[in-house]
Amino acid sequence: MANPQTCPNKNHLGAIWDWCLRHPRWLLTLLTVVSLAPFLTKPFNIDDPLFIWAAQQIQLHPGNPYDFNINWYGFSQPMWAATQSPPLMSYYLAVAAGIFGWNEIGLHFVCLLPVVASVLGTHRLAQGFCRWPLFAALATLFAPGFFLSSTTVMCDVAMLSFWIWAVVFWVEGLKQDKFWKLSAAGTLMALAILTKYNGICLIPLLAAYGWIEQRVVGRWALFLLIPIAALGAHEWWTFQLYGHPHFFASSQYAKSAQTFHGIAKLIKVLNTLTFSGGCLAAVLFCAPFLWRKKVLALFTVGAALCVALALAGGMMTKDFPWLTRSSRVSAEIQILFWSVGGICVLALALAEVWSKRDARSWLLALWVLGTFAFAAVVYWMVNGRVILPMTPAVAILIARRLEQNRTTLSAGIKFSLLACAALSLFAAQADFQLARSARKSAEQVCAKYAASHRRVWFEGHWGFQYYMQASGGWPLDYNPVVVTGDILIIPVENSNTSPPPDVKDATRLETFFLPVFPWFATMNRDVGAGFYSSFFGPLPFAFGRVPPEQLTAYVLK
Repeated sequence: MANPQTCPNKNHLGAIWDWCLRHPRWLLTLLTVVSLAPFLTKPFNIDDPLFIWAAQQIQLHPGNPYDFNINWYGFSQPMWAATQSPPLMSYYLAVAAGIFGWNEIGLHFVCLLPVVASVLGTHRLAQGFCRWPLFAALATLFAPGFFLSSTTVMCDVAMLSFWIWAVVFWVEGLKQDKFWKLSAAGTLMALAILTKYNGICLIPLLAAYGWIEQRVVGRWALFLLIPIAALGAHEWWTFQLYGHPHFFASSQYAKSAQTFHGIAKLIKVLNTLTFSGGCLAAVLFCAPFLWRKKVLALFTVGAALCVALALAGGMMTKDFPWLTRSSRVSAEIQILFWSVGGICVLALALAEVWSKRDARSWLLALWVLGTFAFAAVVYWMVNGRVILPMTPAVAILIARRLEQNRTTLSAGIKFSLLACAALSLFAAQADFQLARSARKSAEQVCAKYAASHRRVWFEGHWGFQYYMQASGGWPLDYNPVVVTGDILIIPVENSNTSPPPDVKDATRLETFFLPVFPWFATMNRDVGAGFYSSFFGPLPFAFGRVPPEQLTAYVLK
């Protein structure tokens, strides 16, 4: 045995590593916090402001979270009509802000709790499904879609944390016939739905698992009434407050939005394949260890056929006409690459039930296939957030397939997981730069023009709107009451913007340019990146030459 005094560093490192292996949950918690700590100062962006404004309303009127108006689509409307999410996440933020304030660090810090809960929940579930639960948990943490969503204060990861633990307690409750675990599962299902309505998919998923596991509709079915009752109570409450049941109104909005945008079904399926492969990148990086070369070649041919059919249908020219020729070629290559990963995701689910056909295999397969179908058919657009719920299931499926013919994790598999982690960090950093450019541009233009005692109007929303309003700007209505000499700011890369007023009514003053991550983007039309909305681009994130953020100032005549 080595003398500890002669090699203290080696001895201490070995002891730390042994302790980590004996306490994987502490290791996962530490890795999660350390990995996301650099993004605690990330400015609020995309839909973050909706949850923050509702939380601010809750602090003033706890029983009426949506009783205020907002300009989110270019006109003023009630908050209950503008937001499509239930208020539970905003209640959480309201409590957190009462402790830490409304600053970015405090709110991002409290949002680490559901991230850690999701990772630990995946580890707990994977312990009963595979021999490598630590790998499954790490594959979840470093899935780009999950990691990127963990840097926001939106409801997606919180919903997923309730989702995972509902599955954990449901599986264990059925196996052990434990009343309290089934009750906990039903309660967690209800919390998932009240955090984000997509959580309603848990009810048919766990009902199917219960029937396959028990082969009879037993008392376990009664616990499914808990989330149904919670949703019914929520609908009654919102109807009493606003005259409309909120979940029903949100579903109607999704239906009308899908009709309005009119995306071809084949293109939406391809978008879902592409986003699945990118947001769950480990499935592609580990593909050489999951499938034989001939099978991978077949997957590639299938992906190429889907891409060719979509291109023949005018996907790039009709849906993304702003892409230049070079950007279009680059985007098509990346679509092909990530859509192979999407096919791998579906193949993992189908191969699982084909080879094992037990209740747990069906649970994982239905979890993945159901999420995919929801994104491709039901939901009104494709984005990384709608793909998110399948992340733990795919991570466990990868671990289960790897262990079929392997006794240890090879260096190649570990390197694949490391590459996935690197991609996630790049994506998070690019999104951080995008959010920071929105805040900096808002503060810069307001500081410049507000001093002239002229009202500063602006188009665009998301985090840009949040910081513009905080700096004294006013969101432009379609029928604004403007005064000669007022300033209008129009950002290029943003939502719900329109061309500037007629040249006879406005004069261009200057254009501002804000640098972003130069060769990788999560939301940028010029390279086809649309993590938060496939209407911006057919890729969840994209490599390419990313131009700086641009906004133009006009003076109204």
